Order: sequence, then structure tokens, then C-alpha cells
Amino acid sequence: MRFTVNRDVFSESVSFAVKLLPQRPTQPLLSGALIEAAGDQLTISSFDYEVSARTSITAEVSEAGRALVSGRLLSEIAQRLPHSDVEVSLLDARVEVRCGSATFSLPAMPVEEYPQVPQVDTVSGSVPADVFADAIAQVSLAASKDDVTPVITGVQFEVTENSLTLTATDRYRVATRGIDWENQGGQEQLSALVPSKIVTEVGKTFANDGRVQVAIVKDGERELIAFTGGAKTVTSLLIKGNYPPVGRLFPTEVDNYAVMNTAELVEAVGRVGLVLEREAALRFSFAEGMVTLEAAGTEAAQAVETVDAHLVGEEMIVSLKPQFLLDGLRSTHSEFARIAFTRTDNPGKPGPVLITSQRSKDEADEESFRYLLQPNLLLR
Repeated sequence: MRFTVNRDVFSESVSFAVKLLPQRPTQPLLSGALIEAAGDQLTISSFDYEVSARTSITAEVSEAGRALVSGRLLSEIAQRLPHSDVEVSLLDARVEVRCGSATFSLPAMPVEEYPQVPQVDTVSGSVPADVFADAIAQVSLAASKDDVTPVITGVQFEVTENSLTLTATDRYRVATRGIDWENQGGQEQLSALVPSKIVTEVGKTFANDGRVQVAIVKDGERELIAFTGGAKTVTSLLIKGNYPPVGRLFPTEVDNYAVMNTAELVEAVGRVGLVLEREAALRFSFAEGMVTLEAAGTEAAQAVETVDAHLVGEEMIVSLKPQFLLDGLRSTHSEFARIAFTRTDNPGKPGPVLITSQRSKDEADEESFRYLLQPNLLLR
């Protein structure tokens, strides 16, 4: 194997291919990046039996072949090479990387023992890349970080006719967003539970690729999802299990809510929350014209601040954990945010608050992002 390739293109491709490699692979081989050169194409891929990444770039191939080397080491080397064309060759059991005055010699791992990287030839549908990335950023942060319950560590994908809905929860909050879906596989209803880490990386990687093709494969032997944008593909095994029916938690309508400037409320929460202990909540008193934030911290530290608010319906008092609230406010991606109050059978215990985006103080946003947050019990 021998080829010459543009330094920047090579570095970017290797970085993409190894980004999802596990920090502690179960086998040394699974820490490798597979390099395949043929014709005028160079393909770089990685696979750990659960997640794969694969990309192809143009290269001047003088000798076809394939090699397997340490992925993270190759990526670090590629990022620091001089600005010149890169020549890579396989000599005996070593991969030699030459660039300008720099030369690296890396041990090659046994490529014949490397697992077959998944190939997905079907397409279920496609989504606008920028909108998809935006939806992922809004939803994925609500996925659980606790591996005790694997089903809620993922993001649920639900395809219905011409829409794709993403949903995530960690029991304390639920985030959901619907976007347009161009059906290309003929199936009008599909579902997939995808690890949130993979979803987050997909959003970052494909944000500028025009459209992202999505393939959901459930053929008995394997259950996986594939994302393709340009010449890059990421596949992931799906999480097995039944996702909780969190959609029914959202109220069908609310008539009691407050609208505030998002940035002003975010800044106020950050300031008032300075005196709080880590797991403590902030008290929010909503009245016409303003919301009052109150915090009582350790050693008698206290903080109070008011923010302009437009209230519709009754005055309301709720206590919310600052970080969870900030996540919801920032995820609205809008100048104004609406906090709606739901009711429970217990008059002494407020229901979850529903956070959505607003175009203005008087006009709701048509975007389908919704963030449901469970309040703490009222501070006495």
C-alpha cells in the first residue's frame, strides 16, 4: 500500500474516523483505524462492534492495499504534520507516514483479524442537516447519564409519515422536537432508540452537509441506524428495550403561563443561583409584570432578583433546579421563552412546567420544541 494525499483532508478524515473509538477498547484491535487504498480513493474507518465511522477521500494511490494502525495516535500525528502532502506506505509490518521533513513509523496491527465494518445500502429517509443538528442540540441534553436504566440513556427516533420526532428524558425532564422527514424507504412508521452520545456527535459532524440520509435497519440479525452526510457514514447499534411513553405527559393545552426574555432570565438565574448549594432549587414567584427569583444558600447567604414577565392566568410559585431550567431556556433558541404551568390533583403541589419558544411576548413560535420540567416541592 502506498498513497499521497492532501495533509488537511487526511487529518480531518482520520479525526472523524477515530472520534467515536472507545477510550478503553475490549480488544487492542478495536482501537485501530483501518486504511484502505484503491483506485483514486482512500477509505478510513473504525469499528468496535457497536459503533462504526467510515469516510472516503480522493488520493493519489500508487499501490493498492490496506493497513490497520492505532487510530488515536494516527490522528494526533496527522493534526501536527507540516503543511505539505502526506505520503503513507506499508512496509513489512509497519506503516510509514512522511510529510515534509517529518517521518513516522507505526506498527501495523493484523488487518485480517479486524471485524467487517457494517455496510448499509438502504435509506429510510433524509432530513435537512442544519435543522437536524439544531433538533439534536435541543433534545439530547435531556437524556439520562445513568447506565442503570439503559433505555433512557438514548434518544428516541419516531418517524410518522413525513415527520421525525426526537425525544429524550432522564425522568426529571423530557425534551422533544419534531422536524420534516423526506421518506425514501416506503415505511411510514419507524422507531429507533439511539445512544445519546452517538446522536450528539452526529449532530456536530453533519451540521453543514446539506442533507443527512438516515437508514433504520431491523432485519432480525441486526438492529442498527446509519447516518450519511457527503462521504461520511456513522452506524450504531440500537438500544434494546421499550421506551417509556413520555409523550402522554405533555398537556394538550395550557392557559396559565408567563413569557420572558430568554437571555435576561438566563442571566438572572445564573446570578441568583450563585448562593445555592449544588442540589438546591430556586424559588420563582410569577406575577403580572415580573417574576421574582429567590435563593437561600449556606451561611445565611441570600439572593433576590426580578425579571420582566408577561403573565397570562393566575399568579404562580414554583421551585426549579437552576441547571435543568437553564438547559430548557437555552434550548429554545429564541429571544423569548414561555413557561407554562400545568395542574395536578394536589393543590399544594405544582405540576411540571412546560418550556417552549416564543417569537415575541405575544406570539408563540411555530417550532415544535417542547421541554417539560418537574418542579421541586415548594420551598417553605
